[in-house]
Amino acid sequence: MTSLKGRALQWLAQREQSRVELRRKLLPHAMAEAAAAEVGAPSAEPAPGASLAPAAQVEAVLDWLEAHRYLSHERFAEARVHARAGRFGNLRIQQELKQHQVALSPDAALALKQSELQRARAVRERKFAGWPASAAERAKQARFLAGRGFSPEVIGRLLRGPADPDDDKR
Repeated sequence: MTSLKGRALQWLAQREQSRVELRRKLLPHAMAEAAAAEVGAPSAEPAPGASLAPAAQVEAVLDWLEAHRYLSHERFAEARVHARAGRFGNLRIQQELKQHQVALSPDAALALKQSELQRARAVRERKFAGWPASAAERAKQARFLAGRGFSPEVIGRLLRGPADPDDDKR
């Protein structure tokens, strides 16, 4: 049977995880270990710290992971931004980080904000063949971009028209 620390390290080896995410994943395993220890299952060896409540065991493992730099809020935020920036806007990325109780560093937030128009343009071009010819098409593209988490200001700037006068897609 894999220990809580072993499970956490396996998950962290696959990809960066937030503390909230690891807590949610580890808690059922800690509760199952505690239940097996109560029943006195012969195959269940008491793990170190098994006298603690399952939630306290999980918190102790998470604290150890942070202390040894296996778990990092900064790395998680950087990895999540890198994975999502090509498809989503700032609002969506920041909302997702907020769910994980992780804040973006001021430098990363500034870089993300500065690239939002360019990212929105790339997302729009992948989805739609040309510039909107009618108000209905413009509204459809605006709804799509808003659903992807791009700000209304960026959507408005983008849908005013092509950035380059040489762009003949319009």
